[in-house]
Amino acid sequence: MSTRYAHIAFSPAAVERQRSTGSFTVYGSKLDQPDEGPMEFDFRAQGFVKSVDSFFMSTVTPDGWPYVQHRGGPRGFLHVLGPNRIGFADLPGNQQFVTLGNLEANNRISLFVIDYPTRTRLKIYGRAQMIEEDQDPALLQQLLQVPGGTMTAKAQRSIVIEVEAFDWNCSRNITPRFDKERMDESLALARQPLQAEVDRLTAEVEELRARLSKNE
Repeated sequence: MSTRYAHIAFSPAAVERQRSTGSFTVYGSKLDQPDEGPMEFDFRAQGFVKSVDSFFMSTVTPDGWPYVQHRGGPRGFLHVLGPNRIGFADLPGNQQFVTLGNLEANNRISLFVIDYPTRTRLKIYGRAQMIEEDQDPALLQQLLQVPGGTMTAKAQRSIVIEVEAFDWNCSRNITPRFDKERMDESLALARQPLQAEVDRLTAEVEELRARLSKNE
């Protein structure tokens, strides 16, 4: 955990609870060190972000209420745009615009990214910028690109996040879940040795038939 993450996440009340439970030396003690400033994604974080097909995103209303929204798309729709910058195309939703309204008043944002099969989760703090299509059409087209091609959904804007801090969370209490793509991959891997054995036995049968034919 970086000092930047600790300086953002740990309030005095949180630190007091850490002291009472004995976890302060692991977490809160980071506050005794200077704030290192915005973090840059390492190779692991970049790869993880680009591999997911959904995440949860939290903003804050002007009255201080948290608002959590799910965002999803094809795998790879969340892009790494720089060492500490990520972005995605804002796909059409239910037209309530709560998240966008919150960001206009307060650009702070938090992402909770989970990969259920591997029980891995990444927490991200950042500041978001909304860029309308007519302001930067090239950026929006870039964010619509995914490994399988171009997303066909009509997006009106890009959302770019300057990452302030991130931290890997433990896997405790995450129930593994597998989508169809992951199941197909697992089944294909499981079938490979079985298919190899079938091919070997088929070849043996054909060889035996050939020998029997010669002896007739």
